[in-house]
Amino acid sequence: MNHPEFPLAEELIYLNHAAVAPWPLRACNAVKAFAEQNTQFGAYHYPDWLKKENELRIQLQALLNAPSSDDIALVKNTSEALSFVAYGLDWNDGDNIVSTNEEFPSNRIPWQSLAGRGVEFRQADLNGTSAPEEALFALVDNNTRLLTVSSIEFASGLRLDLEKIGRFCKANGILFCIDAIQSLGAVEFDVQAYQADFVMADGHKWMCGPEGLGVFYTHPAARAQLQLTQFGWHMVKHIHNYENKPWEVHPGAKRFECGSPNMLGIHALSASLSLLLEIGMGHVEAAVLANADRLAEGIMQNERLELISLRTRKLKSGIVVFRHKTLANKLLFKQLQACGIVCALRGQGVRFSPHFYHSEADIERVLDSLSSF
Repeated sequence: MNHPEFPLAEELIYLNHAAVAPWPLRACNAVKAFAEQNTQFGAYHYPDWLKKENELRIQLQALLNAPSSDDIALVKNTSEALSFVAYGLDWNDGDNIVSTNEEFPSNRIPWQSLAGRGVEFRQADLNGTSAPEEALFALVDNNTRLLTVSSIEFASGLRLDLEKIGRFCKANGILFCIDAIQSLGAVEFDVQAYQADFVMADGHKWMCGPEGLGVFYTHPAARAQLQLTQFGWHMVKHIHNYENKPWEVHPGAKRFECGSPNMLGIHALSASLSLLLEIGMGHVEAAVLANADRLAEGIMQNERLELISLRTRKLKSGIVVFRHKTLANKLLFKQLQACGIVCALRGQGVRFSPHFYHSEADIERVLDSLSSF
């Protein structure tokens, strides 16, 4: 039986929130209402749109446990925010950046592109290690300027100890950057506990929002170290200064919003976040992990399947990666798709990523399907 906010087609079980999530019904209704209003009134209600934009910042502040909504910028996507950091910092020849070998290209390509400036990108090998944080720390030296990781790795589901990494970075004077796209909306998140300098995420995965709108958190001290790489009418302190007069950069994170906001996306994402915040991220995380644990348990009980994701660490994620011992990954994926189970081919196998709204019957249906392969 479908959750009232997720009236998905009856033949589908959607286990692909680590890629692109379906919208809740309230996000769909918010977009319809916004479109209808625009059709009838144009921008007559623009002041209300600005209120919704501010509401979204406050929602994202709550989701991140950021000290202030002034630390929140609305950006196009994770890659844009990471590029703001990569090309905003004043690098020196010989500087290095430490990361992992499991990063999504968004958290790899911007740093690798700095090679021409004499910046080295170091990747800790996390394959088979039981101490991924220590593997990161081992690559740090006196020339390390920044450490950047995904809070949860997209192809394995590994969830890093961000508090431990944050303490290490603070103690060693290293900037700490987190790609949080696989955490926000799925598990509780706390930029203050992690002592993070930069955090970014798109809204279209676990936050169940649209593509093309994301969040970029900057700690004020770290924000002051970033040179701006984009300029426009929207990133100034006095936004309605349309005349040819002197202007100042906005003191907060809005300085990274150079042009007109994505008002359609803002209405959609705000609606989606209202659902998650009403439920409470503690309850959301508990449900996500319970669903992932049951899938992992069922996979381990099936002698024809092999679980790839590590589920023995204290910190767990909603990502479960596995493979069949005799079927090729592509064939396994096709058979799952034929059964109406929406998933993804990632890393060394097939990836399931359930959300909070799945019922026990949904999970058992998936395991029953797997038992027939």
